Amino acid sequence: MGAPTARTTEEAGVTTVTPAGERTVAPAPHRTVTQRIRAPRRPRIWFEITLIAVSYWTYSMIRNAVPEQEAQALRNADWLWAFERSLGIAVEQSLNHAVNGVTWLIVTMNYYYATLHFIVTIGVLVWLYRRQPGRYAATRTVLFATTAVALLGYYFYPLAPPRLMESAHFIDTVKVHDTWGSMASGNMASVSNQYAAMPSMHIGWSVWCGITLALLAAPLWAKILGWLYPALTLVVIVCTANHFWLDAVGGLLCLGIGYAVSCAWYGAPAHRLPRLVPPPPTPAPRSAP
Repeated sequence: MGAPTARTTEEAGVTTVTPAGERTVAPAPHRTVTQRIRAPRRPRIWFEITLIAVSYWTYSMIRNAVPEQEAQALRNADWLWAFERSLGIAVEQSLNHAVNGVTWLIVTMNYYYATLHFIVTIGVLVWLYRRQPGRYAATRTVLFATTAVALLGYYFYPLAPPRLMESAHFIDTVKVHDTWGSMASGNMASVSNQYAAMPSMHIGWSVWCGITLALLAAPLWAKILGWLYPALTLVVIVCTANHFWLDAVGGLLCLGIGYAVSCAWYGAPAHRLPRLVPPPPTPAPRSAP
């Protein structure tokens, strides 16, 4: 009897070594373009940096190009404020005035609002890229889809933030304390759409960070920070009079759509995908003629 036949699986297909030492390769199963795109792969640093930069630039341009319908935005704010009062949840003004009386706290919140929105989000993306490459693309897709849906809200529902409502007597804490806690206050007001408050991407992005850390980070302290960060962000956006409670609800709805898009594309939630991307198999050496 001859020696048993050995089989190994390679990227090109199934390689069969015959008893005579000859090597034959069966063609790999054909994969569609969609299957190849959806397959987990190791992210490429320059592609990701370029993608994030171009996407954020596009988002900023579209967001700020949305017509600033001041009269409609103020009417919507008045309606939303009245609706919250009818629900008994209109405590934003009380919180805004109370925290404004503690200078060190409100100034800290102003800087929190201005900086952590970007720093933490980018930090989570970098951590994913380095430690969870197999889940990076699916989780990043959630963030991008969430932000894209938010642009529709800015266009179809212009909304003034509470600090711009003269009738409600909110305090613009950035102006009062001379800090730069909002792109839509002070000198930056002329280059930013001040009526893009619904939905709140501070909430959308912070909850994305929190869920990502809570599900994918191993240390308990990281999971705890993941849940605390969006909770603190909610307090900050309300106390600084940049958003209503219901703006946060809008951000959560956008985030839910983002997760649905990612799951539909990749076939599973990001946390169920493999953490690491297996390296491509080494092609078998060709036999001598």
